[in-house]
Amino acid sequence: MVSRITSGAVHGIESFLVCVEVDVSGGLPGLELVGLLSSEVREAKERVRVALKNAGISLPPMRITVSLSPADLRKEGSAFDLPIAAGILESLGILKAGRMKETVIVGELGLDGRVKSVRGILPIVLEARKQGMRECVIPAGNEEEAQLVDGIRIRAVESLQDYIQYTKDGTFPGKKQNREKMLPERGEQKEIYDFAEMGGNARVRRAAEIAAAGFHHMLMLGPPGSGKTMAAKCIPGILPPLTREERLEMLAVYSVAGKWKEDGNGQGRRPFVAPHHTITPQALSGGGSVPRPGAVSLAHRGVLFLDEMTEFKRSTLDLLRQPLEEKKILITRSYGNYTYPADFMLVAAANPCPCGYYPDMKRCSCTENEVKRYMGRISGPVFDRIDLCVETKRLEYSELAGKEKREDSRIIRERVMQARKLQEKRFQGRNIWFNAQMGSGETEQFCALGERERKFVEHIFEALELSARGYQKTLKVARTIADLEASERIREEHLCEALSFRMDMRKDTKH
Repeated sequence: MVSRITSGAVHGIESFLVCVEVDVSGGLPGLELVGLLSSEVREAKERVRVALKNAGISLPPMRITVSLSPADLRKEGSAFDLPIAAGILESLGILKAGRMKETVIVGELGLDGRVKSVRGILPIVLEARKQGMRECVIPAGNEEEAQLVDGIRIRAVESLQDYIQYTKDGTFPGKKQNREKMLPERGEQKEIYDFAEMGGNARVRRAAEIAAAGFHHMLMLGPPGSGKTMAAKCIPGILPPLTREERLEMLAVYSVAGKWKEDGNGQGRRPFVAPHHTITPQALSGGGSVPRPGAVSLAHRGVLFLDEMTEFKRSTLDLLRQPLEEKKILITRSYGNYTYPADFMLVAAANPCPCGYYPDMKRCSCTENEVKRYMGRISGPVFDRIDLCVETKRLEYSELAGKEKREDSRIIRERVMQARKLQEKRFQGRNIWFNAQMGSGETEQFCALGERERKFVEHIFEALELSARGYQKTLKVARTIADLEASERIREEHLCEALSFRMDMRKDTKH
């Protein structure tokens, strides 16, 4: 008798349903698995056999063949244990065949019959709903994650015995199932870092506000101790909250990576990922023998902070070219291509030279060639993809010890939210949330200039030798500055401020 159970798997960030077919027949006793399987899937036959034995079910001396289709897609992970066991139980007549016809079953089995949590539950449940499935049977440890998806019943099991009982009579021992599905909202919460604690550096504050309002990439250059790292850590406190669509995208990445709820992401906060400068290229972009999302994908819809950017290897930084431009990362393996989202806001901080004090020649001990080589660790194409560059100055004593009232992050965030509402209205019906995400068509439509502004930009374009990308980014930043002032059109003063941040980049990084 052949039984069919529906399960699910992830490939990159995408999910697909898998048909688990089980046939029990006479012949040489054994349990065989086929269907382009990874080693952890092939090992399922031992886990399933022992789990069934410890659940009081002994396999008869028959030949059991399990096929996972589609056979041309590689299956990875340990999530097929429970559906394989379910298929065997149906084929043996212990459970009624066809009872779980519209159900997706996922879960790893322990040798004692416990059902363990697995990675990638969120995208699997989303795909199950998309394919019209009625319910999902998942590990109890993944229940909260799966409950974020509306329109499909979630049945969480703690053991193989729980699954058997549910299949027979639809009940669970001592468990209340199908709680209300609700994506947790981000409430008001005190941020660890607040701009009110940051003295001086008014221009850095302004650049951070513009970057947060339009989701622009930002680079801070200045001597040690001038507030670069502090400013970066304050930025999450002024970013707009995630929309529901953004949260599901971000949480799907963390689900696939096995990092559900890490750093508060289960509560819908924008991620803040700050890798050390010794990070490997694979850890930054993603990859490995079994590909996993890297830091650029874990920062999706949030902030990727590169502290001491010039200490990163140039080859590692150059990996940012694709995700900064295309908002995704593509990993190629012999058995398939994996695509992970990587739409993040890059915030970087760097010293202008090895000693850190250039251009203060009273304190800087570096030669001109040393300064050029040091800044040359960041390639021109990476620089060209940065929207704002701001110079941080050494703080004076009066700025640190002064008693003047400073704006806190809550006040700055209110202005950012007003600009965000304008962008939400502007891009309604489009898959765009911020000005920085505009393509060339949207930039031409929403960043149209008057005759006076057009002539001004034409003059500056030639004087600064801007690239086409630099021109587009200048317009997007100017659009954000106009939004912060609730201006419908981009005026010359908005363009001047946007260009001043590109001039900072040329002044501090020319090599």
